[in-house]
Amino acid sequence: MATKANTMTLMRVVHRYLGFFLVGIMAMYALSGTVLIFRNTDFLKQTVEIERELAPNLSAEELGQALRMRGLKADKEEGDLLYFKQGTYNKATGVASYTEKKLPVLIDKMTHVHKATTDQPLYWLNIFFGASLLFFVVSSFWMFRPKTSIFRKGMYFTIGGFILTLIMLWV
Repeated sequence: MATKANTMTLMRVVHRYLGFFLVGIMAMYALSGTVLIFRNTDFLKQTVEIERELAPNLSAEELGQALRMRGLKADKEEGDLLYFKQGTYNKATGVASYTEKKLPVLIDKMTHVHKATTDQPLYWLNIFFGASLLFFVVSSFWMFRPKTSIFRKGMYFTIGGFILTLIMLWV
């Protein structure tokens, strides 16, 4: 019985202090995750005018690659000017003038952390955070003794949460 109590105490203590430690990053993920839901809209985005000097005489496809714009299509071409939805490109000088919609700096940085891949140097922090969230899931079952009414009610909420998750996966 002593090891059961020790395991319960250990889980509660680690759950509590890890939760306090990760408050900032949990808030950041909650905010950036919510903003990412609207990534295909202009929600919170500001229009920014950009002028870049590129190699001259690029085709529309090469221009799209150079500007990192997927599916860039030339609307029309007049002399040396190539017109596309976001702006213009001067084939003679190589100067591209265009507009982009960007999130405010802090929110943009948060969404980049949220979408981190192994190409970025701090991706291991995302792995640590994901593992911590998984620990929160498991350790929450050690918060209350199994024979208490709070634990039983918690099991009903757990079942409801699993059902909601299944519905979300199949909708």
